[in-house]
Amino acid sequence: MPEGHTLHRLARSHQKRFGGAPVEVSSPQGRFAAGASLVDGQVLRRAEAHGKHLFHVYGPETIVHVHLGLYGTFDESPLPAPAPVGQVRMRLVGQTHYADLRGPTACEVLTRVEVKALRDRLGPDPLRRDADPDRAWDRVSKSRTPLAVSLMDQAVIAGVGNVYRAELLFRHGVHPLTPGKLLDRTLWTDMWTDLVDLMRVGVRRGRIDTVRDEHLPKAMARAPRVDRHGGEVYVYRRAGMPCLVCGTEVAGQVLAARNLFWCPTCQPA
Repeated sequence: MPEGHTLHRLARSHQKRFGGAPVEVSSPQGRFAAGASLVDGQVLRRAEAHGKHLFHVYGPETIVHVHLGLYGTFDESPLPAPAPVGQVRMRLVGQTHYADLRGPTACEVLTRVEVKALRDRLGPDPLRRDADPDRAWDRVSKSRTPLAVSLMDQAVIAGVGNVYRAELLFRHGVHPLTPGKLLDRTLWTDMWTDLVDLMRVGVRRGRIDTVRDEHLPKAMARAPRVDRHGGEVYVYRRAGMPCLVCGTEVAGQVLAARNLFWCPTCQPA
């Protein structure tokens, strides 16, 4: 599932390419036909993201909400737009570009009240200026839940997925099964600051890079990572491989139905 940086990157692109002008909105597949008819021809006032949710704001009572889920994709290209191929849930056509949405978990028109209710269920988003890290700390510091689970809970922090979860814990030497209530406040503040920086890099580059300069392939004379997710990481999807820092075999297990990765030496219990 795309993590938060992907949705913020999409929001920026949609704001640049479609914002401030009327947009043609259709549903070639037909499943969003009623919703598309409500916003077709209207001016896209703003595109924004909160966690893994994307919002196209046409007016206070006409906001298109998109959640990509596991299989959703947004493809953008310059005009002219060819005939739709495949199951296109929503097509946007602007003045210079078009975008096709396929396979999302959600694509719906919501009112301002409904959007507020949805966002109220989400935790602070590290990529938003209005994020309040104290809200997340309040949840984490009172919980016996392992940090590896809390970090993936969108009600605690919005936008963090499996990659950022594993890499953040590694970068701060925290064992993933550590209960939240045992975490030091200073350490939490450092982790939040680091997470903000890492996710901002993700927005700029379009991939997740978490490896410090001294551990990059060129510095270590090693081969670059080859993975469809791209980016250089410490432990994510590296179970059974040597840790880039200490050489210990990276561990892996399933926790709360998601694959978890960590270094037993760098992240001691």
